[in-house]
Amino acid sequence: MSKKRAVVAIGGNSLIKDEKNVTVESQVEALRETAHHLADMVEAGWELAIGHGNGPQVGFILRRSEIAAKVEGMHEVPLDVCGADTQGAIGYELQQALRNEFLKRGIKKPACTIVTQVRVDRDDSAFKNPTKPIGSFMDEAEAKRRQQEMGWNVVEDAGRGWRRVVASPLPQEIIELEAVKLLLEAGHVVITVGGGGIPVVDRGDGELVGVAAVIDKDYASSLLARNIQADLFLISTAVEKVALNFGKPNQQWIDRMTLEEAKRYLAEGVHFAKGSMAPKIQACIWFLEANPNGHAIITNPENIGRALRGETGTHIVPA
Repeated sequence: MSKKRAVVAIGGNSLIKDEKNVTVESQVEALRETAHHLADMVEAGWELAIGHGNGPQVGFILRRSEIAAKVEGMHEVPLDVCGADTQGAIGYELQQALRNEFLKRGIKKPACTIVTQVRVDRDDSAFKNPTKPIGSFMDEAEAKRRQQEMGWNVVEDAGRGWRRVVASPLPQEIIELEAVKLLLEAGHVVITVGGGGIPVVDRGDGELVGVAAVIDKDYASSLLARNIQADLFLISTAVEKVALNFGKPNQQWIDRMTLEEAKRYLAEGVHFAKGSMAPKIQACIWFLEANPNGHAIITNPENIGRALRGETGTHIVPA
């Protein structure tokens, strides 16, 4: 069987099955289900590199950190370290779930996680206009204190309180890319660029330092797919298909769109929400622009197998 290489981007929210019962155990169960669908891809001959979201999980770490910091001797965890923590934890849970699923099926294939840094441009315009809310709500006095003492950017959020906001710069370089490539070529399933990667900047002399920012995981996964010359870029999200005019009376589910159609729909600015579907469409566009023989799919985890058979999902193709 000829080798086929895919990057699968898993949404962080898809790891939460019940918002009223958010536990490590429930996340592990969600990853077991996801591993089942990913194992189907491996059985079908796909080499896999897997990215994942971490927004809710980073939020939980920040909240625990803020509460713990009220205890003498405890400290708050920097945002870049929170990203590293979630990469390790989610990666551990997923690689274990994959190993166990492979064992049941008699598949001899290792799965591993790379804690991945992603370089961003320190002059990215996003740093001048941070808009990504993170962490807990605060009252105005606490927000202004943190702004003064810790250099945070804070905003009032629709009467619900004040929150910290950080930049969401574009990913420029996957620092551990060569390790990812070597592991893929050695037959491993590789979990990488978790949460979009740990954002780092070049000090100017080649040395890297972490920054308080959030990289879109679909953008980072798209960069990964381009860098490893993937045949398929699959975004696993909360919906079975993409819709035009989502949530409106004239909503229309899309089975297939060309690269040019995707560009046009995105440019129209009325179909895809900026905080949810728009980045996914943009990530697919960048992938297909770099790979004229590529194929992108957007669907939910339980329909990955059917989507690969062409039975569902939204397929975005070069022409």
